[in-house]
Amino acid sequence: MIGVGLEAGDRVALWAPNSLDWAVASLAVLFVGGAVVPINARYTHHEASDLVARAGCRLIVADRAGPGRDLAAEAIGFAGGVPVVSLGPTGAVGALQWSDFVAQGGSDAAAEVDRRLVGLKPEDVSHIQYTSGTTGTPKGAMLRHRAMVETTKEWAGVVGLTAGDRYPVVSPFSHISGHKTGLLACLLTGAAALPLSTLVLDDFAQLVDDQRVTVVQGPPTLFHSLVDRARNDQAAFSSLRVGVTGAAVIPPSLVRDMYDVLHLDRVVTAYGLTESTGVCTMTRAGDAIEVVAETSGRPIPGVRVQIAGRAGEHLAAGEIGEIEVAGVGIMLGYLNDPEATAAAIRDGWLATGDLGWIGDDGNLRIVDRLKDMVVVGGFNVYPAEIEKVLHEHPAVSQAAVVGLPDERMGEVPAAFVVAQVGSDPEVDSLIEHCEDRLAKFKVPRSLWLVDALPLNAVGKVAKPGLRVEALRRSEP
Repeated sequence: MIGVGLEAGDRVALWAPNSLDWAVASLAVLFVGGAVVPINARYTHHEASDLVARAGCRLIVADRAGPGRDLAAEAIGFAGGVPVVSLGPTGAVGALQWSDFVAQGGSDAAAEVDRRLVGLKPEDVSHIQYTSGTTGTPKGAMLRHRAMVETTKEWAGVVGLTAGDRYPVVSPFSHISGHKTGLLACLLTGAAALPLSTLVLDDFAQLVDDQRVTVVQGPPTLFHSLVDRARNDQAAFSSLRVGVTGAAVIPPSLVRDMYDVLHLDRVVTAYGLTESTGVCTMTRAGDAIEVVAETSGRPIPGVRVQIAGRAGEHLAAGEIGEIEVAGVGIMLGYLNDPEATAAAIRDGWLATGDLGWIGDDGNLRIVDRLKDMVVVGGFNVYPAEIEKVLHEHPAVSQAAVVGLPDERMGEVPAAFVVAQVGSDPEVDSLIEHCEDRLAKFKVPRSLWLVDALPLNAVGKVAKPGLRVEALRRSEP
C-alpha cells in the first residue's frame, strides 16, 4: 500500500466477495492510516463506479464475483487512472495481480508502517460505509476506529464470543455486520473466522457440522433452514451454542425452536444501523423468549437511546416516536454532505428514521424499520433507490416499491409502475432495466403496470394501501 503511494487519509475501495485476501487488504489499508470503502460484490458496474468516484478512492482492490464476473476487469473500465489490484489468481488486463502487489512491499517500508501506526488516532476515520438511506442516493457514513473497536468489544461480550469459537461470516465483508461483528469480532477475541463468499444453505449446513461451528450470526431465514434440517436429524449441529439474528420480525416460535431444536445456549437479537457503527441495543443472556423475539434489547455500554416526538421532545416509556441514539458509535458525518449530516445528527443525537418505543423494562421495540425499508435475506433494500432507477426509464411516469413477504428471503421488493402517456412498456423490459443498474437482490420480484398510484391526504403515495394490493395480486 505504501509502495503505490497511499497516504494517511486516502480511501481504498474493496470490491470483492469474502476471502482471506479481503481481510488482509482491509487491514493493510487501516495500518497505513487509510480508510476502507467496502463495496458489495453484487453491485453492478454502475453502482460501484458511482461509489468509487464519490469517495475519491486512490486505489481499487477487486476480485471475481462468481462465474462470468471479473470485478477487477470491470473496475479497469471506470478507474480513470486509479490503480486496480486483482485478488484473483490471474490479474485482469491493466490490473496488478495480488501476489505481485504484495511482493512489491519492501523491508524499508516497515519503519514507515510503524510511524503510521503511532500517528493513528482513535477518532480517525477507518471506513466510508455507504448506505442508501431513504432518499435513494447512497451516502457515505464516516466511521471511526474507536467506535469500531469499542462497540465490537461490547457486542462480543454480550454474544459470549471467545477464543476457541468457530464463527462462519455469512454477511458480506462489504456490510458492517461482515467486516465488523464478523471479521473484527474474531480479531478482537481470538475466535476463528470462516469467511463465506456465498451462502448456499446445503453447503452451510455441512460446514456447521464439518467445522464444528459454535456461533452463527445471520437473518431469521438462515435459522429457519437450520431448524428444519435439525428436526430430521437430532444429532445435527450439536456444536452450535450461540445464535445471533435480527434485521426482521422474529416469530417467538423460531426463538423457541432455536433453543429446543438447535439446543442453543444463547439467542441474541439486536438493533443498529450503519450511522451508529452498527449495534445499538441487544438482548442479553437469560432474557425470556418473548423479550428476545419481540424486542431489540437494551443499549450496550457507551450507547444511549431515546424516543423523540414530532417536535423533538423526549417521549416517556411506552410512547411511539422516532428512535434516536447517541454515544461512542455515532458517525463523524456523511462524506461531503454537510446538509444530510446536519439533518441526521441533532445536538449529538442521531435521528435514525426508525419508529419505536421503549418499555418499562428498558427494552426497545421497533415499530417500523426506516419507514419503507425492505429487508431481503438480511440485506437492507430501500424502495427509493429502486424507484429512482425505474424513473430513469423513458417509458415510466411514476413508480412505487413496497415489500412482499417471502418464505425464503423474508421480504422481496415489488413495484407498481405508471407509464408515460403514449407509452406501453413491457414488464420484462422494465425488469431488465433494473437488472442492468441494481444488484440482483434489489431487483423487483414482481412488477405491475397500473393506471395510477393511490395518494394520501397530502398527495404522497399511500404505501400501506399498495402493500395490501401487492399481497392481493401475489396470491396464487
